[in-house]
Amino acid sequence: MVKITNVNLLENYKLEVAFDDGVCGEVDLSDYVGKGVFALWLDPHFFEQVRIGSVGELVWGDKIDLCPDSIYLKVIGKNPEEVFPALHPESMYA
Repeated sequence: MVKITNVNLLENYKLEVAFDDGVCGEVDLSDYVGKGVFALWLDPHFFEQVRIGSVGELVWGDKIDLCPDSIYLKVIGKNPEEVFPALHPESMYA
């Protein structure tokens, strides 16, 4: 599991993040805004309170946290199966 080591706010619900393996990049979280718990982000000041949690995740107070692995996948532009081959379903033949 990777950990986020640095986060910087950008415009329009985007963040610049750095990970403990040296990967850095931008993540766009605007698709989440207004949906479920992410309705809290409709207040831009709440979104601006992003911090790094104790296990390298992104947190907004005690209301929202995002797994560093999911952010990592967004930054590198891959899906879980590409990074974790064990997730590929095995073909079954009768």
